[in-house]
Amino acid sequence: MNYVKKGTTDFRKVNIALFIGGFITFANLYVVQPLLPAFSEQFDASPTMVSLTLSLTTAFLAIAMLLVGSLSESWGRKGIMGISVFAVSVVAVIIAFVPSFQTLLLLRVLQGIVFAGLPSIAMAYLGEEIDPSSLGVAMGIYISGNTIGGLSGRIITGSIADMFDWRIALIAIGVLSLVASIIFWWALPKSKHFQPRKLDLGKLAKSMGSHLKDPAMLCLYGLGFLLMGGFVTMYNYVEFQLIAPPYSLSQTLVGWIFIVYLVGTFSSTWFGNLAIKYGRRNMLLIALCITLIGALITLNANLVIKIIGIALFTFGFFAGHSIASGWVGAMATHDKAQASSLYLFFYYCGSSVGGTAGGLFWSSFGWGGVVSMIVAFLVVTFVLLAILSKVAVFKKRQVQVAN
Repeated sequence: MNYVKKGTTDFRKVNIALFIGGFITFANLYVVQPLLPAFSEQFDASPTMVSLTLSLTTAFLAIAMLLVGSLSESWGRKGIMGISVFAVSVVAVIIAFVPSFQTLLLLRVLQGIVFAGLPSIAMAYLGEEIDPSSLGVAMGIYISGNTIGGLSGRIITGSIADMFDWRIALIAIGVLSLVASIIFWWALPKSKHFQPRKLDLGKLAKSMGSHLKDPAMLCLYGLGFLLMGGFVTMYNYVEFQLIAPPYSLSQTLVGWIFIVYLVGTFSSTWFGNLAIKYGRRNMLLIALCITLIGALITLNANLVIKIIGIALFTFGFFAGHSIASGWVGAMATHDKAQASSLYLFFYYCGSSVGGTAGGLFWSSFGWGGVVSMIVAFLVVTFVLLAILSKVAVFKKRQVQVAN
C-alpha cells in the first residue's frame, strides 16, 4: 500500500493542511474568550450570559462530533473537512456584524456544529493515509496547529480589539481563516485508502451503549469533563478580574497572558512519555496535584504569582488531559475511535457546563468562588482516579486469568 511517508511532498502537504485546519478550528473556537468583557459591555449582559458564546459552541460541537465522525465513514474525509473549515471562516466574518446578543449566540451555535468537521475526522485521515513510521510526527504537527490556533486566536483578537474594537478583531480572524481554508483545500491530498462503509445506526448505538456501561470508561469520561470544565472556567473569568482594579490591565496584555498555553504543549508530550515509563495512574495523580496547586496559587493577589499559578494550572491540565485521553484507547475493548469520540464529547460538555457555571460563582463570590468551583471539580477527579485504578487492576487480572 502506498502510504504517505516522511520526507515526501505529500507528507509536507498533509502537515501544512492539517496544521492550518487545526489553526482555523481552534483559533475561531476560542476567539471569543478574550472578548467576553467587551461583549458584556456592548450587550449589557452578565459574565454568565456572555460565557454562553463559548459554552453553547462547545456543547453543539460535542454533539455534532458524534454524528459527523460516523457520517465520514460513509461520505469520506477530505470533503467534510474542507467544507467545515470554509464554513467556520465564513460564519466568523458574519459574526462581526451581528446586531444583537441573541444573533451572536445563534451564529456561535451554528459555528459549533460546523466546527465538528475537522477534529472528528483529522486523526482518522492521518491514521489511514500516513505510514505508521511517520504517523507520530504528523499527529504532533496537527496537535501543535490546534494549540497554536487556540493561543493565536486569543492573542490576535485581544490585541486588535484593544486597538480598534471586537468587531474588527473578528473580521481579521475571519478573513485570515478564509485565506487559510483555501490553502487547506489545495494542500490536502485526496484520500487513497479510505473505504466507504454502510452507516449502521443500530450497531453504532449498541457500541456506544457498551462504552457508557463500562465503569473504567465512565471514569475517564468524567475526568475529561471535569478537567476541561475547570480549565475553561479559569480562562473565562480570570480576564474579568485582570481588567478590573487593582490590576486594570488592557485587553492586549490579558490576551498575551494566554502565552502560558505553551507550557501545556510541553507538558502534554512530556507527561505522555513519563506515563509509559512510570504508569498512567502515577503520572495522572501528579498532574492533578499540579493542577490543584496552580489553581490555589491564583488566589494570591500579586500579579506575578497569579500568572505563575495560571501557568502551573495550565501545565497540569494539559498533562492530565494527555494521559486521560491516551488511557481511553488503552482501556477500550472495541471501537476505539468511537470511545475516543465519546471522551471528546464529555470533554467539550465539561467546557460548556463548567464555563457557564463558573459565571454564577464569579458573580456571587468573585475570584475566590471561581477557584472554589475549580477545586471542587478537581477533588472529584481524585475520586474518579481512585475508582479507575481499582477497575484497571481488576480488568488486568481478568485478562491474565483468561490467558
